[in-house]
Amino acid sequence: MTGAEVLWPTGGLCATPLAVVDGRVAQPGAGREIDLAGFWVLPGIIDLHGDGFERHLAPRRGVIGELDEGLAAVDAELACNGITTAVLAQFFSWEGGMRGPDFAQKLVEALSRTQRQWHSRMQVQLRLEINLIDEYARAEALILSDQIGYVVFNDHLPHDALNAGKRPQRLTGQALKAGRSPEAHLKLLQDLSARRSEIQAPLRAMAERLRAAGVRLGSHDDRSAETRTRFREMGADIAEFPETSIATAAAHDAGDLVILGAPNVVRGKSHKKNQSARDALAAGHCDVLVSDYHYPSLRQAALTLVADGVMPLPDAWNLISTNPAMAMGWHDRGHLSVGAQADLVVLDAVTKRVAGTFVAGQASHLSGELVERFLT
Repeated sequence: MTGAEVLWPTGGLCATPLAVVDGRVAQPGAGREIDLAGFWVLPGIIDLHGDGFERHLAPRRGVIGELDEGLAAVDAELACNGITTAVLAQFFSWEGGMRGPDFAQKLVEALSRTQRQWHSRMQVQLRLEINLIDEYARAEALILSDQIGYVVFNDHLPHDALNAGKRPQRLTGQALKAGRSPEAHLKLLQDLSARRSEIQAPLRAMAERLRAAGVRLGSHDDRSAETRTRFREMGADIAEFPETSIATAAAHDAGDLVILGAPNVVRGKSHKKNQSARDALAAGHCDVLVSDYHYPSLRQAALTLVADGVMPLPDAWNLISTNPAMAMGWHDRGHLSVGAQADLVVLDAVTKRVAGTFVAGQASHLSGELVERFLT
């Protein structure tokens, strides 16, 4: 590939030829030349947490389609947004429906069965609701048997409302999605919350076994330094979406990896009225950005940070490529070093839109003028 500005591991954008041989970045040499003047070539985007896939698997509430067809649509959306590796954030929760244990099992099995069909690298992250004590054994078996490499601990029970004897918000909607009556759903939440004191010992034991098996552990939506410390002591050293600046600073100061949402950066605020990701980035307290619920936001967030003068392009792009790869120990991607996987995204240098995406040198998406460049 000649003529393009390439984002190399050092030196920033530079119009130096980039060669791809047998799916890997190589030294330029003999071979076909493709003129990519007017384009940027950057490392493929790596998304460590996204639940936007749910819209493809269930296009309407309660309407779950054929999972294979849904995954095909996910693959296409990832590709057209420059995402070469995607971690599908799947709940294992009391919420039921698409977020229940049964669906988690089905998704993992479907992805395992169809993996070779997709251009994008897709894998599952299990979001384990820690109050679901009686399902720990099932969750652990699923994680280990299907080699799920990333697990985060969630606690989304509305404890305050339940402790106060109040009816939690969104109870009826949750019950409908779970296929329960509101009364049955409320009883389940009350029973789970009442067993809160039983969690720590079995959770610590399971975390220890998962870590011994090489699983990366994190926690989700920490609100306090104390909560973050408790999970860190279990070996969960990734802080996903800490909700307050206090929890974020505590995670950063302790050397934990902090993950925040790219949509938060694009919108300039959290949709849940939590801390601003921009503020965390300005304080140096964010290591990785993820799609959360909107895949296009990854590219948009990085470019927004550059346009607003928050950081230069190499640092901004690292948040969605190099840093997530390093966090997971994927040393073969997230950078355009010789020998690395040729996972690339090609942006129009003017519009900054994705014109092409390549996974191990194979095109997963091509559009517009870039198609003609490769065909001629």
